[in-house]
Amino acid sequence: MEKSRELQLIESVIEDRAAKLLEANACIHDYAELSYEEVQSAAVLTKILREEGFTVKEGLAKMPTCFTGTWGTGNPVVGFLGEFDALDKLSQESGNPVRSPLQEGAPGHGCGHCCLGTGALGAAIALKEYLSAQGLSGTVIYYGCPAEEGAGAKQFMARAGLFDCCDFVYTWHPSAFNEISPDSSTAIMGANFEFRGVTAHAGGSPWAGRSALDAAELMNVGCNYLREHIRDGERVHYAYGDAGGTAPNVVPDYARIKYEVRSPKVAQVKELFERVVHVAEGAARMTDTQMTCEMTMAFSDSQNNTVLGRIADRALHEVGAPEWTQEDYDLARRFTESYDENSKESVREELRERFGDAALPELLNKPLCSVVLPYNPSAGRAKGGSTDVGDVTYTVPTCEVHVATYAMGTVGHTWQLAGQAGSPIGEKGLLAAAKVMALAAVYTMQDPAAMQAAKEETLRRNGGKYVCPLPDSVDPPVGKY
Repeated sequence: MEKSRELQLIESVIEDRAAKLLEANACIHDYAELSYEEVQSAAVLTKILREEGFTVKEGLAKMPTCFTGTWGTGNPVVGFLGEFDALDKLSQESGNPVRSPLQEGAPGHGCGHCCLGTGALGAAIALKEYLSAQGLSGTVIYYGCPAEEGAGAKQFMARAGLFDCCDFVYTWHPSAFNEISPDSSTAIMGANFEFRGVTAHAGGSPWAGRSALDAAELMNVGCNYLREHIRDGERVHYAYGDAGGTAPNVVPDYARIKYEVRSPKVAQVKELFERVVHVAEGAARMTDTQMTCEMTMAFSDSQNNTVLGRIADRALHEVGAPEWTQEDYDLARRFTESYDENSKESVREELRERFGDAALPELLNKPLCSVVLPYNPSAGRAKGGSTDVGDVTYTVPTCEVHVATYAMGTVGHTWQLAGQAGSPIGEKGLLAAAKVMALAAVYTMQDPAAMQAAKEETLRRNGGKYVCPLPDSVDPPVGKY
């Protein structure tokens, strides 16, 4: 099929900037900085934005590593979301299918956000060059979004009005498949629950003590019973932040526990969170302790705008899947072979479900997705994970593209994914994603009726306006999360 003139121009820009984008990906992969600490990674991206003629604003929405790069004037206003934070203890050498951390115990890009940030940057540059070459009006904004793996950034950015100027937004995420997913992510809310009691000698005068740890334990018991009476798809997670010390002969007067709850919709997660707060209040009453609840994070549920989804699907089919070599297939297979037998069987089951038994032998031998999967908006389902992209989808028409950057069957948030994010597999995926998003943005700009329909869909979704799930009193927990 003959390529459109739009794609030809976009491809020429991406190919011209490929070395710069891949160098940025490699640097961010190796920096591997945690949420709100992405100083070096943000510097890499803002440096390129300035070199490309974008006006950069930093330290936005009370987050030091949150920034925008803006180019152009007039309408439409197009946004691209970039992420660049890493995950704890997943350090891994690029392209090495044997466990080999760059630094033992250090963070790594186990969700591929090094690719995500640089791929979105490539899309912004390509759209800028297209508009300039064609003499068209329009504004391009690259959003540098920190901390997606932590307490998030985009809900704070949305609350601050940073997306209000946009007509539409495109983003992408590294994936095992090339597709516009019809699935949605869940809404999530999280908080620290602190219990304060009274110390006492646990043997000599236990009656004088009021155990904060007992309160936390009873909260867990109550939430375990709560789990029987929540909606399908809802989740309740917890982890101790401070279990009250290590001395069993002292009644602990302080304990801190973190809870996160998920629901298919943001209205539902608010209700579930309140029920968990009531359990905590009951635990405090039972133990004669004091409880305080400090909300730390909340994301709305995320779902692709279907109008933009159809446009992005057209662009994805036109660009096509990344072109894999035999070396790429061999490397991907070695990564999949690093898993234990139970994980391998899960991989086989997933591939059977998607492609059928007959295709399984070939897919196991060449475990990189080489096709574009069809987009069916009516076939979506709520997935278990959450993302702060959800708050952008409630603010402005938004679509997330999936492009293959790792082997089918790779488990998310693992060193195997981190190793592929910096490899030729991840590099080819991020360059393809940049082309898809830029082309989708061009096609959207060319269709004012589609832009209007996309906005109307968003207004139906948010009930007329975006409402942040976090109260105004909650600031980004920089240095505290």
